[in-house]
Amino acid sequence: MPRAVLPGLKKYPVKISVVSATLDTGGSAGRLRQGFKTGISFGDIRRAALALSEADVKTKNYFAYRDWDGHVAANVFCTAIMAATGSQETAVQGLKTKLKVPSQHEILPVTLDDANIFAVLENGQTIVGEANIDVPKHNGNLRIKEVYLEPKAEAYPKALKAIEEADAITIGPGDLYSSLAQILLVQGIAQAIRESKAKKIYICNLMQKHGETDHFMVQDFTAQVEKILGGSLDFVIYNKTKPDAQRTALYKKKHPELLDMVENRTLDQRFIEADLVTPYGPIAHDPDKLAKIILSLI
Repeated sequence: MPRAVLPGLKKYPVKISVVSATLDTGGSAGRLRQGFKTGISFGDIRRAALALSEADVKTKNYFAYRDWDGHVAANVFCTAIMAATGSQETAVQGLKTKLKVPSQHEILPVTLDDANIFAVLENGQTIVGEANIDVPKHNGNLRIKEVYLEPKAEAYPKALKAIEEADAITIGPGDLYSSLAQILLVQGIAQAIRESKAKKIYICNLMQKHGETDHFMVQDFTAQVEKILGGSLDFVIYNKTKPDAQRTALYKKKHPELLDMVENRTLDQRFIEADLVTPYGPIAHDPDKLAKIILSLI
């Protein structure tokens, strides 16, 4: 989730390379991907560009604008460039330029290949596509046992290079299966992370999500990330603060798919607890708090 991490980190003299998920099938980005056969979706790329943008408020609001049909201006912009040039990279660079993303920062699609994520449930049923995992039409009480990509997707070479050169690699926060897994399952990505000398830091979600992480604790999230990664994490950052009941109820009313706040029940020294929640409004990670912790671990 770019807005949880990037706005805080960009205040420091660091180079940020964002490796974005590209296999969405729902929402504005997914519908444009399927309708215009762009191969990749631009939703997470858009979110990263907006989070790193140094453009004026009017420009950022324009690219974040969502029309009556649910389409976001930035997604349409990238799709139009892709349709005109046939180049996904040109579309990403065009968005970076318009939003004045500082040149030292990179926004990189995890892959340029066209693939879908599949989830196998505990009853053997297979769910096809990010959108159907994200918003389950099946029995959401059934646990996800396995996820994979089909067809296989090769990692974007610049994404592998960024991982190789990184001092720290942060994973999350984000939907475990419909978002993070579609990055880690791209061929070459997990291996590059395992082989990297960078600190590998997982930022756990604040809340459980129906259909993906029902009843999960911090260690459950961590175990699944390490399973897909095929290796160990160096640190896990998780929230210890519970917002008041009224604030939680109001947020869950708008997001009924979100269940309880995630708790931890392990003494593993890699697990770092902190107050990570914004002081008011929607229940979200505070980017400034996260940035300080991340930088202290490098």
